[in-house]
This record gives sequence, structure tokens and C-alpha cells, in this order.
Amino acid sequence: MARYRITRESLLDGSHHARIRTDQGLHVTFMSDEERCANVAQTVALAPHPGRVWVFGYGSLMWNPAFHYVERRTARIHGFHRQFCLWSRDGRGTPERPGLMLSLESGGSCTGVAYRIAPKAAVTELDLLWRREMASRSYRPVWVNLHMRQGMEPGIAFAVNRAHERYVPRLDADTIARYLATGRGTNGDCCDYLFDTVDHLRELGIHDRRMEALAQRVRELHPDETSPA
Repeated sequence: MARYRITRESLLDGSHHARIRTDQGLHVTFMSDEERCANVAQTVALAPHPGRVWVFGYGSLMWNPAFHYVERRTARIHGFHRQFCLWSRDGRGTPERPGLMLSLESGGSCTGVAYRIAPKAAVTELDLLWRREMASRSYRPVWVNLHMRQGMEPGIAFAVNRAHERYVPRLDADTIARYLATGRGTNGDCCDYLFDTVDHLRELGIHDRRMEALAQRVRELHPDETSPA
């Protein structure tokens, strides 16, 4: 199955959201343009240093940000960790064979990529980012401290919205591995999302032991013979 890739164009022309709406006949409610603009403005208004905009990526944003940026650094945040805790019933899963997607859960720490957005482009680029990450409200924007070799900067990260119907807490590693091994949708296999995350972390010199152990467990499972209990 060919991999689907979110692009800047598909976010701006609405074709990405249209794909989600029609995928498996699911009913998905998205933020209106007015709600999105208000939410971006509300988040920016809370910026510790107005005019300086950084964004933290810990999953697919690391290798496919789709927005324009002027600087990219490796960064670590504290108080959150990567966790597969969102159902994927479209894209990389179906209602019958759901997959799981990453978010940030409270506790621990997480290393990923920080992007600096030019101040003059902040409104346009954050709107694009919100179309991607905040469309269905399964995430919530939070301000975090980005610890980088060059110093610390505040940045926007997207943590899980625990009130969302896609949120699934407290899954053990074996259960997560089984869903990742069997989830498949029109955007491709769910396990590829995990493998891409691990591969790009390694390229950055980052070794996330939990993600690497999970990838090894998923590779041991045969998709055609494994079904989550």
C-alpha cells in the first residue's frame, strides 16, 4: 500500500480534511475557521516571550512538518512523554481494526525537534499547523520549555486532550504493540508510523528506549495472525 503524506497544499485546500471525512464513512467534526483563528490567537497571547515562536515535534512533525520554519534544533522537554494513547480509526486504522497514534502524556520527559517560525510568518504558519494538529481537537496546545544545547526557549507542543473520545489511557506495552501491528488504513500501516518515529530519532542521535523496545515487539508480531484482545 502506497504511503499517504500530508502536504502543505492538502492542508490549505482542504483535501486532507475531506479525505478524513470520507474515510470509512466516519463522522468527524472539525474546528471552524473562526474557532481555529481564535484558538491560535488565544495560544499566542499566552507566549512567555511575545514575538518568538518555536514549535516542538515528537512524532511525524519531526520528518514532515509541512509548515515553513527558519531554524531547526534538537530539544528536550520535561513534564511530558511520548505515548500511544489516541485511537486511529481512519488513516492508519479502521473502526474494525483500529491503530494508535502518538501524543504527549503528563510525566517524564521527551526529546524531539524544535522549529523556530519567523515572526512575520507566525500567523500563516500556525494556522497551517492548527489545521493539521488541532482540527478535531484530540490534542491541546501547551507552552513548554525547550531545553536545547544553545539554551532554553519556550515553545508550543501538542499534548493529548483527555476529554476527547479518541483518548485511550493506560494501555500496557503488549496491547499497544498488538494494535500497532494490526492497524491499517488508507494512509498506510500503523506500524510504519512507529518505525518512522524510531528511525528519525536515531538519525538525530536520540535513543528512546521505550519506543525502540516497542518497535522490536511489533516486528515480532505477524500482522495477519495478531488481533488485539
